[in-house]
Amino acid sequence: MLQKRLCPLFAVLLLGAVSPFPTNSLFSPSPAMAAETSERILTVTGTGQQSLPTTQAQVSLGVEVQGQTAAEVQEQIARQSNAVIDYLRSQNVEKLETTSIRLNPQYDRRTNNQPQLIGYVGSNVVSFQVPVEATGEIIDGAIAQGATKVQNISFSAADEAIDNAKQSALEKAVADAQRKANTVLSVLDLGAQEIVFIQIDGAARPFPVSLPGRAAVTSFSADSAPPTPVVGGETSVSAQVTLHIRY
Repeated sequence: MLQKRLCPLFAVLLLGAVSPFPTNSLFSPSPAMAAETSERILTVTGTGQQSLPTTQAQVSLGVEVQGQTAAEVQEQIARQSNAVIDYLRSQNVEKLETTSIRLNPQYDRRTNNQPQLIGYVGSNVVSFQVPVEATGEIIDGAIAQGATKVQNISFSAADEAIDNAKQSALEKAVADAQRKANTVLSVLDLGAQEIVFIQIDGAARPFPVSLPGRAAVTSFSADSAPPTPVVGGETSVSAQVTLHIRY
């Protein structure tokens, strides 16, 4: 009799000990749902850009000679190139280096499609760095010493100026990201709590601004023409910052 009375009570206790939502039930909250409830994150990206004037020019110029024999061409190139290099050294240019030496045969293929050797062409190209304001005068002086072509000119800023521009670009990117986040949260009547993650996607060093080279003449008189004008212009540094903000 006592056993019959205890059974219903025991059953009630068992039912009270069992969760109404088993762990494998479809109704149990998933970890993702729990995280979403406790963590509300706004991800926003800001960009910034800082312009700065170019102050340095990287110049590539050289000597190109045509002749009947390889020895004749090479001898003439060596003579003119030495004169050009001596002049550039006297002007205290920076990062002076040889970038190309070439000597190639020339053929005439207009007769019966049979190539006929008609001579040789060779070149010696050097590059150097100078302040922008001195570029035109130094190019003209190099031409007067025997340079026959200007292959390329590119402009850049000093390393210290670029580093300062990077910092400014990053500051602008952070301010842009915060401004975007404040706008979104304000419209939704929400408030930012804290920044939980910061990603700097880059503060890129500016690429040199290049200009195509111009053909140079072999004869030049400093008294007959003004210096070649060279204007460096501006370059820019860009940065991107991503903020993850809890709200």
